[in-house]
Amino acid sequence: MTRPLRLTSLAVVSLCALLAGAPSALAQAAAPPSKAAPAKAAVSDVVKAARPKGGEYFGLYLMDKKVGWLFTDLELLPGEPARAKATNQLVFKAMVGTRVSERVHREERVYEAKPGGQLLSFTVTQQGDGGDQTLVGTATPEGVRVVRKRPGRPDETLKTLPPAKERVEDADPARLALLRKAKVGGFTLDGLDLETYGIVTTVEPPEQRVVNGVKVKLGKASTLSEKEKVPVTAYVTQRGEMVLVDFGTTMQARKETEAVARRLDLVEVFGLTRIVLPRALPEAARAVPGRVTLVVQGLPEKFRVQTYRQQFKALPDGRVEVTLSAAAPKTRQPRPLVDPDGGENLKSTLVVESDAPAIVELSKKVIGEEKDAYAAAQKVNAWVFKNLEKDYGASADRATDVLNQKRGDCTEHSLLAVAMLRSAGIPARRVDGVLYMMNADGVPALYWHEWVEAFVGEWTQLDPTFNQPVADATHFAFGEEGNAEITPLIGALKVTDVK
Repeated sequence: MTRPLRLTSLAVVSLCALLAGAPSALAQAAAPPSKAAPAKAAVSDVVKAARPKGGEYFGLYLMDKKVGWLFTDLELLPGEPARAKATNQLVFKAMVGTRVSERVHREERVYEAKPGGQLLSFTVTQQGDGGDQTLVGTATPEGVRVVRKRPGRPDETLKTLPPAKERVEDADPARLALLRKAKVGGFTLDGLDLETYGIVTTVEPPEQRVVNGVKVKLGKASTLSEKEKVPVTAYVTQRGEMVLVDFGTTMQARKETEAVARRLDLVEVFGLTRIVLPRALPEAARAVPGRVTLVVQGLPEKFRVQTYRQQFKALPDGRVEVTLSAAAPKTRQPRPLVDPDGGENLKSTLVVESDAPAIVELSKKVIGEEKDAYAAAQKVNAWVFKNLEKDYGASADRATDVLNQKRGDCTEHSLLAVAMLRSAGIPARRVDGVLYMMNADGVPALYWHEWVEAFVGEWTQLDPTFNQPVADATHFAFGEEGNAEITPLIGALKVTDVK
C-alpha cells in the first residue's frame, strides 16, 4: 500500500505548472511579432519571443528511468483583441508491482496578449490514475468562476475565486527572465488546488553542455514557487530551443521528438524508489510506545525539524542520526477544536471536501455522540481501514470519489480519513514519508507512504491503511501531501545504519 508513483506523478504535475507556457522555447532575444497579431496591437514580450512552431515534446525521467512525456506550447491566437494560449500536458505511466498506472494532466490557459494581460480562462483536464475530472475557469468582474465536470455526475459550480493575479508574463517566467536578463516575479493559479502562489525566476550563469554531440552555450533560469519550494531549472539554446528541464535533483525533462517522447519504458517504480536498509528494523520499532534510530545520508538540513516523533542529531561526517518514536497522546480534548495552525487543517478544499454533504453525513454516523477528539479519531481510523478495499489500481484524488468507490491505496485511506476528521471539527492533515516494509523479495526497505496527523489536544499520528490508532515508529515523515518539496529525496536518501 505504499505510493511512489502517486507521489512523483502529483509532484511532476505541480512542478510542471511552473512551466505553464512554453519552457521549450526559452530565448535570450526577442523575435518579430507573430503574423497572426496585427502590427498595431501591443503584445507582451513573453509572447513575441522566438519559439519552435507547434510546441515541443519532452521525455520525462525519474532517476534516469523514463516514466512519461510532456508537451508545451504558447501561441498567439488570431483575432482582436490579441489573446495568447498556453498548453501544458503531462502523461505519467509506470508499473506498480504487476499493474500499469497512468495519469494524464492537461492545462490550457488563455490570456490577454498585451503587456500585463490578465488570465481570461483555463481548462484543466485530469484522467486516469486519480480519477477523471475537468475544471473550467472563466474570468468575471467578481473573480474567476470555476465549474467542475465529472463523469456520471451533474456539473458543479465551485465557489468563485478572487480575481486572478496571474498574467500572461507568468505563462513562461523562465523565458521572460532570460529575455529581460533580470529576475522576475509573478503568480500562478495552481491547477490542482486552485490556490494562487507567488513565483520568482532568477537568471543564472550560462553553462556549456554537449547537445547532439556538439558543445553549446545554454542559457539557464530557475523558477521557485512558494508552494513547491523546489527549483525548476530550464536550459535553452541561443535560438530559443529548450534542451533540458531539471525538477529538483530527481526528475528531468529532456527534449525529444514527438515519436520518441511518446515511446515509454514501463518502469517498475516500487523497487526503483524504495530505500534499502542495511538490515531489518527491530521488533521494538513496531510497539507503541516504541522507537528506532536510523543513520541517514543525503537528508538536507531543512528536513531536520525536531518534533514530538522525530529527533535529529548531526554527525561529524555529514550523516544524520534520526530517532523515530511513537506514543499515544497524553492530552485529549473534546471536539470541536481550534486549529493551532490557524485554520488550514480544518478547511474544506477541492481535494479534501470536508463540507460535502456525503462526507458530513458519514462522519456523523461513524463518530456518533463521541466528544473526545482522540476517541473520535480512532473511530474514523478504524472505519476507513475496515470499509476501504486495498486496491492500488483504484486511485482517486478527491474525498467524495474515494467514498463513492470505497477502495484505494494509502492516499485514498488518508484522504477520506482527513476529510471525515475535519468535518467532525478535528484538525487533520495528510503526512508524506516512508514506511518500513519487507516485501516478498525479503529485502528490508523503506517505501513511500501516506498517513494522517490529527490534533486532539496535541498532535498525534494515525495510519488508516494499517489500522494503527498510533502510527508506529517505522513511519518517517518528510512533508505534507501535495508539496513537491520532498521529491528530491527520492533516490538521494540512504540509510547506512540501524540502531
